[in-house]
Amino acid sequence: MNALARLPRGMVAPCAVLGLAALCTFPAAAQKDHNPSSAAPSAAAPAAPASAQADYNKLPPLPPDKSIDQSVVVDGRTLHYTVTVGTLPVRQPDGKVAGELVYTAYTIDQPDRPVTFAVNGGPGASSVFLNFGAIGPKHLDGIGNKNDSASEPIHFSDNQGTWLGFTDLVFLDPIGTGFSRSLVDPAQAKKLFFGPVSDVNYLSEAIYDWLVKNGRLTSRKYMVGESYGGYRVPRIVYELQSQLGVAMNGEVLVSPYMNPTVESHGDLSPLPWMLTLPPITAANLERQGKLTPEAMQSVIAYDEGDYATALIKGNSDPALQQAMIQKVTEMTGLDPTFVKESGGRLETEAYLREVWREQGKVGSVYDSNVTMYDPFPWSPWPKANDPLLASMVGPTTTAMVNFVTQTVGWKTDAQYYALSYAVNAAWDRSNPAMREGSVTQLRDAIAADPEFRVVIAHGWDDLSCPFMGSVLTVNEMPVMGDPTRVSVHEFPGGHMFYTREASRVAFQKIVEDMYSKH
Repeated sequence: MNALARLPRGMVAPCAVLGLAALCTFPAAAQKDHNPSSAAPSAAAPAAPASAQADYNKLPPLPPDKSIDQSVVVDGRTLHYTVTVGTLPVRQPDGKVAGELVYTAYTIDQPDRPVTFAVNGGPGASSVFLNFGAIGPKHLDGIGNKNDSASEPIHFSDNQGTWLGFTDLVFLDPIGTGFSRSLVDPAQAKKLFFGPVSDVNYLSEAIYDWLVKNGRLTSRKYMVGESYGGYRVPRIVYELQSQLGVAMNGEVLVSPYMNPTVESHGDLSPLPWMLTLPPITAANLERQGKLTPEAMQSVIAYDEGDYATALIKGNSDPALQQAMIQKVTEMTGLDPTFVKESGGRLETEAYLREVWREQGKVGSVYDSNVTMYDPFPWSPWPKANDPLLASMVGPTTTAMVNFVTQTVGWKTDAQYYALSYAVNAAWDRSNPAMREGSVTQLRDAIAADPEFRVVIAHGWDDLSCPFMGSVLTVNEMPVMGDPTRVSVHEFPGGHMFYTREASRVAFQKIVEDMYSKH
């Protein structure tokens, strides 16, 4: 989900920085403590004893690549495709295999097909969320929405929002997620796999290797990344373009964690509060059945105008402050005392408890209208897992393991990790690249190729990777040729807005239009 997004007062958002298929960061409840310095570098994993280090390369081998034929009916049209589950070796500089990356590919045997590589985020999330939730040919029903139960039987439907009609799809599971695994000791794995630079390097090489292995270097090539995948993708695309000589045609960023600079310094800058007000207002409008693009345009106009002015002026203009607090109360439907005591500055964790407090529930940072009962209502901080994650990880894990081992027949008894808290805990957050984001690489890719295109998509209700972060970031980018080459779109829903079929299909049409421009 998210791990590095804006974390007011120490919150670790499951999606904003981590990037689960909708992940950005794992929730604070999953951490060992609730220290606001949770973004500080974690201690390096201790090296394995010398007697044990040789065992890492003696793990039971993963199965050879396996393919089966399947079909899906999309908008009345039957697509026949091949599913392949396979592995790519990840090598150290000396050529020794240090890990095995497992991928799931959906391909159609037709000439001139584009190919799209997909990654989720976390760090620590597998690609199952984009696969079964958003763009793969089969959609896992009953996940990610209000009142969904984690214990209901697994059920798939033909995904009417799949991208398979216009591109082949390759879902990559980074090392330590899915079935992908390290073959070196923990200290070496941390160095090779669990940091922002090494992560981008080996994933870029894996994409290159897949293209060569499958004879697809001359195909049109795209990437899609969700949450922390929105950090990965611009950097991977830049690495492919500038270092590996692989020209990419475009990228799609889903609820991306992309620009940390808009999410910090809430004591001085209005930006952090400008990010939270619109999704909180969207959630309130949705509860009233009034959420429309037109309604949200007026919300954004207030956010970028009078609200920003009031935040900047602060207590130097008491009348303006009072008018702002009254307006925020009306927009959000929150208790007037809560808004007044917050100074109209709505901190995410406090809001997620306050909005459902009378019902004894807590909202999800990914979509505050997805709730569960708060098992620790008197705790000074949220202690439970995020409501949306709590309902998604079980079904997605079950569905993926059953699909891979039973449907495809890629037989393994290895552990599958839809979300790996171990990877998230081992991640090197001390690297300056974590604080830089990926906007520089995004701009470089756009500037280097006049045909390169970017689609950025968000859910209105997402507080882990708020849509205003992308809106404000793109607003500040220079126009490089055709201004439509970079576009930001919002849909009903939260971080994983694609769990709603109408939003998923609308998103698909926008992306298909982008692909058609090449």
